[in-house]
Amino acid sequence: MNETVNMNPAEVSAKETKSGPLDITQIQAILPHRFPFLLIDRVLEVERRKKLVALKNVTANEPFFAGHFPGFPIMPGVLVVEAMAQAGGALLLMEIEDRNEKLMVFTGIERARFRRPVVPGDQLRIEVEVLAFRRNAGRMGGKAFVDGKLVCEATISCVLVDRSRGQAASGSGAGPEPTE
Repeated sequence: MNETVNMNPAEVSAKETKSGPLDITQIQAILPHRFPFLLIDRVLEVERRKKLVALKNVTANEPFFAGHFPGFPIMPGVLVVEAMAQAGGALLLMEIEDRNEKLMVFTGIERARFRRPVVPGDQLRIEVEVLAFRRNAGRMGGKAFVDGKLVCEATISCVLVDRSRGQAASGSGAGPEPTE
């Protein structure tokens, strides 16, 4: 019997440990990323503070395929790792009550290994497991699969920062100053 249920991540109570699936709207309520940089399309399973399984449908019209590589499209490995980081960020951000005021930023990659190319038409199954989680930082082990075959694995580190900190760094918070 499947123990997962449909629910809004904001409604997950402290007693519940499993949830899923999450659709793109629910993912966008957790992550700040948007097209063309939101790299997870669906969450299949969440085990709070432990594990998240997500999908990324890799289509021929992804913007990066225009230049990587013409006539031989391969998803850049760094974006596969970024998809794992986003899945891990979603898992950890579900635990943060004021997540709209925070950003989970990627701070490190260790032991990244790329086993097979990811091409248009592939569906990435991304699995992240929490290795360490403190109030404002985390480490996760990530793996990405296509058709059950490992394509990438890495250990990812992240830290939670206030969104206001990023706005202060750019002056008015309106973004970078215009250039001529």
